[in-house]
Amino acid sequence: MTDVAEKVSYLEDVMQRLASSQLQANISLDRLSFEMREFKDEMREYKDWSKKQIVTMNRQWGDLANKLGTVVEDIVAPNLPRIAREYFGCEDVDYLAIRVKKRSVTDRSKRREFDAIAVCNTTFVLNETKSSPEFRDVEKLAAFLESEELFDYFPEYRDYRVYPIYSSLYLDEAFVSALTRKGIYALAMKDDTMEILNYLDLK
Repeated sequence: MTDVAEKVSYLEDVMQRLASSQLQANISLDRLSFEMREFKDEMREYKDWSKKQIVTMNRQWGDLANKLGTVVEDIVAPNLPRIAREYFGCEDVDYLAIRVKKRSVTDRSKRREFDAIAVCNTTFVLNETKSSPEFRDVEKLAAFLESEELFDYFPEYRDYRVYPIYSSLYLDEAFVSALTRKGIYALAMKDDTMEILNYLDLK
């Protein structure tokens, strides 16, 4: 009987230790779970902060570029061949030019400067860049396109499909919506490169 009692006592001791170990394990898991939730919250806050910093940086970059007058040359033009290829199927750009000054073939007294153009196959990409976007710019560009006055300056491309782009480092949702309503592509910084923000809406 003594042996049995000792075995029972031993088993009870083992069970208590197991229960204590399980309790400690549960506490550790709860603590780990809590710490993981805290870590995820901190990461989410960091990502939100990073996105805001990128937006702020893009705006500041735009302000600086505006003062220097180099948005087209330094930012838009280097991205235009890639934009033409990825969005409009231009594998090889035949002609790329920035700040093109042209005289109208129908009225020799009229001259106009175009910020940037890219041409390939039967595609004509017309880019207008503004460092400080204004809604009246959208109306002016839309009216210019609708009048087909573009071909008074580029008659050789009359049979080409025109893809109009309005670009800036930062375009808010309201501005993008205004461009979409006029059938104009919105090009702006997204993360660390320029992308068309309303491509699917105009596709």
